[in-house]
Amino acid sequence: MRILRNQTCFLVLFASAFWGTDLSAQTGNITLMQDPKFEQLLNEKRKINSSITINDRYKIQIFSGESENAKKALTEFRKSSPNYDGTIVFNTPVYKVWIGNFKTRIEAERNLAEFKKKYPNALLIKPNK
Repeated sequence: MRILRNQTCFLVLFASAFWGTDLSAQTGNITLMQDPKFEQLLNEKRKINSSITINDRYKIQIFSGESENAKKALTEFRKSSPNYDGTIVFNTPVYKVWIGNFKTRIEAERNLAEFKKKYPNALLIKPNK
């Protein structure tokens, strides 16, 4: 009985050693299939990250009031001035529409003069983070 158990152990050990050399692990070749829209999304995210407000940037506030009116003002602004960035900011209890991302006060004041023609209540702000 003991000899049979030793022979079985030896046979299992021999078989695993013989077939173990023939086994192969995962290969290092990886094929990544990426949706082209993913790269487009990354580019949009990079664009948004670069336009996030920094303490040394100026903005122009063109509206302050209720949520629905703020959305209408922003939509109207985007149609008339697609070259400028605009966003809605909530400061209790009002919604504010901020536009632009100007590096210098002079640049912001020049644009403020233009926007005051259409938005008489527009004002220059320097938001804190």
